[in-house]
Amino acid sequence: MEYTLLGIVLVIIMLLYFKVADRFNIIDKPNQRSSHTEITLRGGGIIFWFSALLYFAQHIENNYFFFTGITLVSLVSFWDDIQSLSNKIRISIHFLAITLVFYEAAVFENLPFLGIAVAYVVAIGLINAYNFMDGINGITGLYTLVVMGALWYVNENIQFFADSDFMKYAMMASLVFLYFNYRKKAKCFAGDVGSIAIAFWIIFLLLKLVLATSSIVWLLFLAVYGTDTVCTILHRLYLKQNIFEAHRLHLYQILSNEYQIQHRLVALYYALAQVLVSVVVVFFYHKVQDIVLFLMIIPTLLLIYSLKFYLLKKRDAEPELTRR
Repeated sequence: MEYTLLGIVLVIIMLLYFKVADRFNIIDKPNQRSSHTEITLRGGGIIFWFSALLYFAQHIENNYFFFTGITLVSLVSFWDDIQSLSNKIRISIHFLAITLVFYEAAVFENLPFLGIAVAYVVAIGLINAYNFMDGINGITGLYTLVVMGALWYVNENIQFFADSDFMKYAMMASLVFLYFNYRKKAKCFAGDVGSIAIAFWIIFLLLKLVLATSSIVWLLFLAVYGTDTVCTILHRLYLKQNIFEAHRLHLYQILSNEYQIQHRLVALYYALAQVLVSVVVVFFYHKVQDIVLFLMIIPTLLLIYSLKFYLLKKRDAEPELTRR
């Protein structure tokens, strides 16, 4: 009953947001680098912040720093959705928000200085990676369901590290968002406010799990996004491109834009790939060393990612074949 009521409340909030977005022209206009072709409402991912608010209202004695942090990143991201902000401002707010959850999770007490520095880089990098990957209908919602589902399973069956409802509220927000986004013609896009807010939520939970188990193997719950993002950044650096500018070089963009595979199908591929990775991680946890799991999973994902270069080569060769 609780989650049915939560779902109804979130749907109502989403419908009210649509009226606000339409009234103030909060829209996403497609350009030559976009994966969509029609003007669509932006910022529908604000539903993740509202879900966090509803959770916090019922558990006000806990998670002060988390809620302050997610509010900060949501606010600056929503502002960026309406009017572009400089990267310095966004990264500064991300740094502040991460500092708050590091304090709440006692990172400063449990990690050495070098470990803390690495944790900052990884956390901020993953937040931005999640944002980079939000480019086609359904990908953010489906991937979030998979990651949160994996975290919930670990919490229930392997290592308790957080309130289960905390994860369920995020999953319910994902389901509501998917109802409006996982369509051929989406009613709304997540926007930076959505992708960054839910990424912040996931990072906080992963941080707590890593500290509870003293294992970084759980970072593999973001392995599919991480591999695509890191490899694409390296590819763009090789091409001497500005990595902060919009582009169409992610594997999912090549599949959906260049080869016209349905966005929803590509999003499903990514979600299913992460399901397989997460199942492997859970099954082999404590059966093999962490480094072995990384060596099992990352090279496989790199091999799959390398398909992109074959597709690009094939695409570039097609005009020549046509001329002949």
